[in-house]
Amino acid sequence: MTAPVLIVAAANDWPTDRVVTELADRGVEVFRMDTADFPQRLALAGRIDQEHGWAGELATRHRTVDLSRVGAVYYRAPGAFQFPRGMSASEERFAAAQARAGLGGILSSLECRWVNHPTALARAEYKPVQLAAARDCGLRIPATLITNRPEAVADFARQAAGPIVFKPVSSPVLIEDGRLKSVYTRLLTAEDLADLRGVELTAHLFQAWVDKGHEVRLTIVGERMFAARIDAGSDAAHIDWRSDYGSLSYTPTSVPDSVAAAVRRLMDRLRLRYGAADFVVDPSGDWWFLEVNPCGQWDWIQGATGQPVAQAIADELEGVTA
Repeated sequence: MTAPVLIVAAANDWPTDRVVTELADRGVEVFRMDTADFPQRLALAGRIDQEHGWAGELATRHRTVDLSRVGAVYYRAPGAFQFPRGMSASEERFAAAQARAGLGGILSSLECRWVNHPTALARAEYKPVQLAAARDCGLRIPATLITNRPEAVADFARQAAGPIVFKPVSSPVLIEDGRLKSVYTRLLTAEDLADLRGVELTAHLFQAWVDKGHEVRLTIVGERMFAARIDAGSDAAHIDWRSDYGSLSYTPTSVPDSVAAAVRRLMDRLRLRYGAADFVVDPSGDWWFLEVNPCGQWDWIQGATGQPVAQAIADELEGVTA
């Protein structure tokens, strides 16, 4: 009997639905859960002793999975724990810490295939870690400054061979006045550099601008790579393609052997089995690494290019060699 696959993802994450459907069509047993279901709609009973490792079960109203049988885990941005109404804020914080250590600890201890293990995912989300690892693995990176000192930004701009950009160090998304907003990459002007007030308030990332021929979204699943060339159709998208999706065009493309080898070294270094990497390809054809998102979106690229990412993720979870 095929070992079950445990899916840990937000209930409304529809790209994950495609992976679940792909696995189900193959006859693979799937147990899907969201950490937001714990403890009200998800029950845990885990046991360990001198003779046996962690065993027991996870259970919802409709399904149960034996922890000792889990063969693979797909872990993709699950929700926050949800507790019964009536608890104080301090009680909720305490309960969340216990849930994270208990449920999260048992899940993290499962010895099976992971896409991706939460400890590897958490470390790889740090852009400074990514950039250092990418450089060490042989990828070309832009000169980068992370600082809260305005004078350091001015020095960096003076020393740069050309323009510099500002971008968030972490997630570009924030909620303000009840609305979801994004902070996009900004090409700094002389006026921006003349007034750097606010830099001192938190960490900011500044980077040398790389002249763009085009960009590439490289989706890595295990040993497989799916490269999509992205051409921007507007000035805004040329600076940050996320700011104007409607102007973009996508074309499957190939990856230079040297870049592919370096990316494999990077994924091994970061202990990732999935990643969505962004590259700038300059007019000379050189590839510049910007970042790799260990939980990055892939469904829209699959839809635009026909690249079989969902099938590759299912293969990785099943342990199928491409």
